[in-house]
Amino acid sequence: MKRVYTLYRVSTVKQVDINKDDIPMQRIACHEFAGRQPDWEILREFEEKGISGFKVSAEKRDAIQDLKEAALAREFDVLLVFMFDRLGRIENETPFVLQWFAEHDIEVWSVNEGQQKFENHVDKLMNYIRFWQASGESEKTSIRVKTRLQQMTEEGIYTGGSVPYGYTLVKNGRKNKKGQEMRDLAIEPAEADLVRRIFRMTTSEGCGSYQIAAYINKEGYRTHGGAEFQSNHILRILKNEIYCGFLKNGDAKSDRIEFLQIIDDREFALAQDILHQRSRKDDEKRTIALMNKGKALLSGNVFCAHCGCRLATSRYKERYVKRDGTASDTEYARYICYHRSRGLNDCDGASTYNAEKVDREILKIMRLIFASVSGCPQEEKIQSVYKKMMAENHHLQQKTDLSLQKNRKQLETLRLEIGKVLSGESIYTEEDLAVALQTVKAKIAEDEAFLQKLKDEETEKKAMSDNVIPAYRQFRSWAEEFDDASLEVKKMIACQLFNRVEIGKGYEIHIELNMTYRQFLEDWHGDTSITTIA
Repeated sequence: MKRVYTLYRVSTVKQVDINKDDIPMQRIACHEFAGRQPDWEILREFEEKGISGFKVSAEKRDAIQDLKEAALAREFDVLLVFMFDRLGRIENETPFVLQWFAEHDIEVWSVNEGQQKFENHVDKLMNYIRFWQASGESEKTSIRVKTRLQQMTEEGIYTGGSVPYGYTLVKNGRKNKKGQEMRDLAIEPAEADLVRRIFRMTTSEGCGSYQIAAYINKEGYRTHGGAEFQSNHILRILKNEIYCGFLKNGDAKSDRIEFLQIIDDREFALAQDILHQRSRKDDEKRTIALMNKGKALLSGNVFCAHCGCRLATSRYKERYVKRDGTASDTEYARYICYHRSRGLNDCDGASTYNAEKVDREILKIMRLIFASVSGCPQEEKIQSVYKKMMAENHHLQQKTDLSLQKNRKQLETLRLEIGKVLSGESIYTEEDLAVALQTVKAKIAEDEAFLQKLKDEETEKKAMSDNVIPAYRQFRSWAEEFDDASLEVKKMIACQLFNRVEIGKGYEIHIELNMTYRQFLEDWHGDTSITTIA
């Protein structure tokens, strides 16, 4: 009797019979085929569940390696599979796996394709062509599946995968091709509240991912898997565009799905900016503090006015001896010009500045800025100004477009005169016609350039109009909450309000406002350049 080993493989776990934990179709076919051979006996069966023959090399497949060891030990005579592509679908590898078994006196059989022999070059060529075709089919299947998943994502259809925190799955009444009921994402209110808190702790309080994870774990929150939150969980939440209502799958992205939006665009964008700045990729451009700990108000956007280097924050203690002889320590925060203190450059400023003295003056300036909000125009007036600007732009576009059409018609008329000039039937001379053509072409070019400029300005103004109201609301919100805000919140407000704070000798402070908020003060109060002495 010939000793037979069989190999069954499916690419995904979904193809496995859940009740029997089996690959029944291939097993039944192989047993029926072996039963028709008079001298075959199946001694052992190998299964690979959820193993891609296209993506996973034979060297990393335990079943293939076990079969090779058994072949070397002469444990069996026939290797039987349902189809040869069960051995794999890698065109530059699998043909040689099959050939290896044949060279070690193992008959390789397929239920559907018979025995593969290697008696001549034609056999080898046919063997290679078979797996070349199988590899191509895998590639085409992969492309079809990937393309369809991307199309479904763009259509706003949930295509599976782990459910992001803040969402749950609900039945939608639709069924797939297999008759299984499909489900869609929906917001889970309690989890969505925690997502909002995570974003708020990042953007308003300046908390880092480790700090946030520790805080929410202490509050008793857990991930969908029941584990404690880690830093990487927090970062994935902060970077996931699903919270703005967008489904993504690779390069595919859906239109906004309003009922899935948890975080507004402005807060999401601010969170990305904070994460990017803290990654130290553009450390010279960073204006956000790396962490929110410490007693100093400024961090990340405070610089030496003399050498331009970023000032570091540190703490120092002063010891006092009381009248009763006991010692007392008082801790102070300070800003240090590291380069000046270490003699790394020719900075002629001070080495250290008392942070309390500087912060007191900065807080005073911030209160004055926010006090000016009471005299600011309302949202409706701001929107009215931008609408008026857009209307003026649109009117100019219409006027320019009419001029452009008129000149183009005139150009066509002049071009018709060319033939008449050549035949002597035109009222124009050749020189007159050439000058007229040149003049009209110049006017057309001028109108086209001006029209494009107006369209670019329209796009720019529309973007400004879309952003100005959220920025204005943020500005007013800071003004209302500033006096009662914690030091951590005030730090983040200072990071976002001030683009750069420079401190020089004699505690001369120069402040450069962030462009977004500078425009409000410029419109309402004129000059926004702030220089003061602490």
